[in-house]
Amino acid sequence: MLNSVLVDMGFIKKGWAPSLLLIIVIGVGSWVFTHPIATPGPDASASVSLALTPRPASTTTLALTTSSGTNPLPIEHQIALRKSIPLIKIATTSTSQVVRIQNPYNSSPLPPETINVRARAALVNILCAPRGGGSLSPISGSGVIIDSQGVILTNAHVGQYVLLSEVPEIDLSCTVRTGAPANAHWRARVLYISPSWVKKHALQLNEHRPIGSGEDDYALLIITDSITGAPLPQTFSYLPIDPRPHIAFLDDPILIATYPAEFVGGLVTQQNLYPASSFSTVQQFFTFGTGSVDLFSVGGVIEAQGGSSGGAVVNMWGYLVGIISTTSEGSTTAARDLRALSTNYIDTRLSVENGKNLALLLASNLADELLQFEKTQLPSLAGIYLSILKR
Repeated sequence: MLNSVLVDMGFIKKGWAPSLLLIIVIGVGSWVFTHPIATPGPDASASVSLALTPRPASTTTLALTTSSGTNPLPIEHQIALRKSIPLIKIATTSTSQVVRIQNPYNSSPLPPETINVRARAALVNILCAPRGGGSLSPISGSGVIIDSQGVILTNAHVGQYVLLSEVPEIDLSCTVRTGAPANAHWRARVLYISPSWVKKHALQLNEHRPIGSGEDDYALLIITDSITGAPLPQTFSYLPIDPRPHIAFLDDPILIATYPAEFVGGLVTQQNLYPASSFSTVQQFFTFGTGSVDLFSVGGVIEAQGGSSGGAVVNMWGYLVGIISTTSEGSTTAARDLRALSTNYIDTRLSVENGKNLALLLASNLADELLQFEKTQLPSLAGIYLSILKR
């Protein structure tokens, strides 16, 4: 059993600066990426309302109409440390069932710069803040687009705020930001969030140090609105997922890409949050008791900061193999052990909870899937949060 203090990476306070170096570390070397991804354009004060029209094809049709609105003001963010949670470390031995997939692809690994560019193009920052004050703290987290239709994979502890922004009784606004620096372009709605996670952790919404291990900490969002007045892209840049077990193996090089912001001071604005991306290796395996690799660590990298929750872990072929969830406690990033939920774990849990794994869900009519979630699950999950906030 391994005892560790896990940090909820989705909540930031006084953790921003005009820029972040994009530090790439592989082995004992250190590379710096300084090529920002292209941004769709500056933010505007117009907002766009949504009308979903289901159709037979497995895409979402979005009819857009503009209306006036305002941008959120600069805000501060809050750090929340999660208390020690015992995790089971998997020791890979000659008798272990955890076996490396040999020759996983029919192609050669991609150049590091190509992986970095693709990861950052699919990376998003999720920023939520109360419009008129209230008990909820503003939060900032990361996510990664996993489908050309604009589906975002992130943590449940980030996605819960997007869910709350959909509840009329709660005065909360969330935007999806991209680029370097991050600029607000879209709004999203919850396509799916783990009900098990919500039922277990909703009570911790306003706790200073909530407890969590990362178990069931996943959510799927779908981009539905443009807030700039521009049409949504016909296709979104995305990272394909490889959900096979053990596709990320010990000592495999991987790229981590997030929007971190913990260790630099100031207020968050639309011009001072930059993505960071670093190469590291898979270092330890953990299980939530299933015997499979549910969580793996990637060591002490610069992305071991608040705001990195939901960020991408990408293998050398450009496939998403995990999303950042927790980190052990430490006064510096080097002293922390950053950890990611494996895509195999997320795929398996989604299949158990929703009846469809990631491939089946993404191949479905997403407009229908969204409406089904909002009809059958959103009301009860929102009710859980409302009962807590009214206390």
